[in-house]
Amino acid sequence: MQDKTLGSDGSLRVHLAATAEEVCAAQKLRYRIFYDEMGAQPSDEAIACGRDVDRYDVACDHLLVSDLAAEGQLPRVVGTYRMLRRTAAERSGGFYSEDEYDLGPLLDYSGEVLEVGRSCVDLGYRSRAVMQLLWQGIAAYVSRHGIGLLFGCASLPGTDPAGMKRALAYLHHHYLAPSRIRPRALPHRHVPMDLLPADAIDAAAAWRELPPLIRGYLRLGGRIGDGAVVDERFNTTDVCLVLG
Repeated sequence: MQDKTLGSDGSLRVHLAATAEEVCAAQKLRYRIFYDEMGAQPSDEAIACGRDVDRYDVACDHLLVSDLAAEGQLPRVVGTYRMLRRTAAERSGGFYSEDEYDLGPLLDYSGEVLEVGRSCVDLGYRSRAVMQLLWQGIAAYVSRHGIGLLFGCASLPGTDPAGMKRALAYLHHHYLAPSRIRPRALPHRHVPMDLLPADAIDAAAAWRELPPLIRGYLRLGGRIGDGAVVDERFNTTDVCLVLG
């Protein structure tokens, strides 16, 4: 059996979920963060079970950060990412991001691609150590499976693109992905990001307005797809990030 542990830091361990109970713990964490904290609208199914669930969960690998020192019968899951490889997506009906973006340029890539998403960290554990472990886990997973391109939707809080025009325009003018790997928001959901001319943007202020997760992707070389998408259910405005 392949080792599921991908790294550790003190009592914190980053690993792939190996049991249904661990996946359930990740889904409960997602519910607390997305719905209780961020105001997303849960489905009837999610309300009934107290977990953030959808059809993609069964095809994904679930990356977890667990605190082995936390009280309880099982280690406490304090951070998570959901990861879906091309080979698994082909068996399960596609990628989550295809509801928002035309991924054609990415899927034309001949090697293995990986979609990441549903990332969140428990309120009491939002530290550099947890984020570094999640990144370490993703890097180890990418190496293990020979991933050539990584992508996924990342979110800015709120559903009013005009209210975040500086941040969106900054991303458009400075971080647009090359056309050969550039996803494009679906026509019926496409929100233009070039809401300000490049010379009218205060770059330092725009950078500060970006969520830490998006800034982290950009520091690693991430680039942005064409167009944003408003996700009313999750109370966010999404951009598609590509890293490869």
